[in-house]
Amino acid sequence: MIEQRRILATAIPGPKSLALGQRKTAAVSAAVGTGLPVYIEAAADGILRDVDGNQLIDFGSGIAVTSVGNGNQRIIDAVSRQIADFTHTCFMVTPYEEYVAVAEELAALTPGDHEKRSALFNSGAEAVENAIKVARSATGRQAVVAFDHAYHGRTNLTMGLTAKNMPYKHRFGPFASEIHRVPMAYPYRWPTGADRCLEEAFEEFVALVHAQIGEDNTAAVIIEPIQGEGGFIVPPDGFLTKVAQYCRDNGIVFIADEVQSGFCRTGDWFASDHEGVVPDLITTAKGIAGGLPLAAVTGRAELMDAVHVGGLGGTYGGNPVACVAALAAIETMREDDLNAAARAIEDTLTPRLKELADRTGRIGEIRGRGAMLAIELVSDQGAKTPDPALTAAVNKACHARGLVTLTCGTFGNVFRFLPPLTIAPELLTEGMDILDEAFDAALG
Repeated sequence: MIEQRRILATAIPGPKSLALGQRKTAAVSAAVGTGLPVYIEAAADGILRDVDGNQLIDFGSGIAVTSVGNGNQRIIDAVSRQIADFTHTCFMVTPYEEYVAVAEELAALTPGDHEKRSALFNSGAEAVENAIKVARSATGRQAVVAFDHAYHGRTNLTMGLTAKNMPYKHRFGPFASEIHRVPMAYPYRWPTGADRCLEEAFEEFVALVHAQIGEDNTAAVIIEPIQGEGGFIVPPDGFLTKVAQYCRDNGIVFIADEVQSGFCRTGDWFASDHEGVVPDLITTAKGIAGGLPLAAVTGRAELMDAVHVGGLGGTYGGNPVACVAALAAIETMREDDLNAAARAIEDTLTPRLKELADRTGRIGEIRGRGAMLAIELVSDQGAKTPDPALTAAVNKACHARGLVTLTCGTFGNVFRFLPPLTIAPELLTEGMDILDEAFDAALG
């Protein structure tokens, strides 16, 4: 068991990590980047231990994946049993109960009490792509509406849905057709002010769909209830409700992309739950299986069953080892009340972030929900000028001090905080102390 404390045994990265970095350069495509080039040999809950013996505080969870913590005993036991039984048959060839059990859990946990069906895949991008396939098949329409600042994946179709060019789309086109983009309800940067964001953003969304696409041509509207890579943008309360109702009124499939925000991350099972929004289809991945590759599309039975037999699937989708990991992760979330844990993390981090904002004058907004929080860094709070240089400097200073942090945002000026929901409170406090030190170092 890894002791839950930070240890700096060498500089970050240490000599063994540097040596592995040289091997990476010689063997791995240069296109595969790394944010913090330390090589991990073991991890548990809120600590990552590298090959040099350094123990780093984890504020990233592998981008919201290890929500139940590395080293989760339920997952270890379940995966060990399953590997001993069998590792693969392909559900489309000879099925197995574990896949069905995950689909049953998804039907019970996702928003709404309507009859649901699920299909399992390997990644969030796969889930999103298949949700679009379902919507197009069920409606007979082609157009899909996505939002500014969105991130939905790296496949050709999902790159088209994704808003940010670098590094996700640059020189990879042309992209799939019939994808249309509308403004996101982004209160902090809404041109006429946060108070007018809700109504104006919704009115602009409706007007653009009507004028440029046509409601009868629109198969789906896809939105992250809290945007991820785009900067953890939280739309004003009521926006998701209005968009969902508009979709229902016009026979459009409303897709909630909860790949990053799902499974207790925001203090609810799903971020859609905050407003009581019931999506027609919901995509999940990341935190669903404690680090094993698994994703899902879950939705209304009449939509999911509208696709012809054989139209959904894939060789590895719903792999039995990943499925039992998901069942164990869901059990952990339920039995250990990780929704409450996420809310407790918010209660710990938010006051510290407010103090940091007041002290430095360089944080334009603190936003997010539960253990999905962010700060947007600016050079001038009045002008709201994005400050990606300061963001990068603070991130580098955190890494040097043994704190794993992540940046994001369309303008490269947002810190996102995604600690494991099982992280010790003492590590949260120490992590915030390190963040304070990193700001001081970056600001000189």
